Amino acid sequence: MTKRLSRSPRWIVLTAASAALVTVTAALPASAAARERPAPAAALGATQQIDPAALQASLGTPADGLFAGAMARVGGRDGRWTGTMGAVSTDPAASFRIGSITKLFTSTVVLQLVAEGRLSLDTPVQEILPGTFPAHWQPITVAQLISHTSGLPRAVCWDPNAVYTPADLVKTVTECPQAGEPVTGPDIPQVYNGVNYFVLGMVIEKVTHHSYAHEVSRRIVRPLGLGHTYVPGWGETALRAPALAPQLPPTDPWPWAEGGMVSDAPDLERFLRELLRGRLLPSAQQKLLFELPRHAERGFTRGGVQYAKLPDGTEVYGKSGSYGGSTNGVFATRDLRRSVVYSLVPLTTDEREITRRYLGIAAAAF
Repeated sequence: MTKRLSRSPRWIVLTAASAALVTVTAALPASAAARERPAPAAALGATQQIDPAALQASLGTPADGLFAGAMARVGGRDGRWTGTMGAVSTDPAASFRIGSITKLFTSTVVLQLVAEGRLSLDTPVQEILPGTFPAHWQPITVAQLISHTSGLPRAVCWDPNAVYTPADLVKTVTECPQAGEPVTGPDIPQVYNGVNYFVLGMVIEKVTHHSYAHEVSRRIVRPLGLGHTYVPGWGETALRAPALAPQLPPTDPWPWAEGGMVSDAPDLERFLRELLRGRLLPSAQQKLLFELPRHAERGFTRGGVQYAKLPDGTEVYGKSGSYGGSTNGVFATRDLRRSVVYSLVPLTTDEREITRRYLGIAAAAF
């Protein structure tokens, strides 16, 4: 079933801005795919000083009229810095809707299930969720969903003013003539599509017989002590803790396993650090976080991590996400020398300005 709700449709397809964090792997030839990316030499060297002045300047000022506020938290072996600008809380534990960063939690749970033998990366979704896809569709595997190489059509028939259950959202693809058929064949391009992660959330629930929220909490949130991170309940429009940007209106968390979670900067920093260092996954699954599929046009690894290369050659791993009025990201170097969490509250709808702002934060952070 669906219900009406007025809000931006930005959850479905990551905008060009969030995909443009850097010069990503789209520029790599096919021969560079399906192998681990080595850490650049600069990342292996001596400690590099954090530049607080550059970081604060990268947040901008209220006078530019483009952002109501901004927050960045830099950590790692080089030290720590946290700063804010404008109408956001100075409390480092202030909560915000993390949008598509949720996908990292989802892919981590799925890879844990693979490690436990509950399913395999090559398992067709049709075997786990029979009847979810039309019978004539070719098999779509768990691995393809994680890495955005499923070929699934986009959800072109969805109503931007409605709230969907996961199953009903998937039907906006499978029962929509305008959506077309999935891309098939040996060379399916990497296309960022939120529907992949709605399906993965459904896979988690079917395999575990527990809710998605339960599995995220049991497997990630509680073991890591993420005290401000949670999957909101259906219809839970208010945040449970003080908000980073209290002026933002209540928002329905229906994007769920694709983009519905809430967290804060310290929790996101800790989650990514523990994920990249191998605490959450065995080695066989851990290596997938750094391997690119044959086609990595959008810069996502086989483990669902967003990979990007900064203009100075620094390679970073993490995820960006936008929902509920904020644009966010969490990234780190592979060796965890440096990490950054940011959250912006745009006033502008110009994606070029939003891109410019967080590219500036990334340049100052790394």
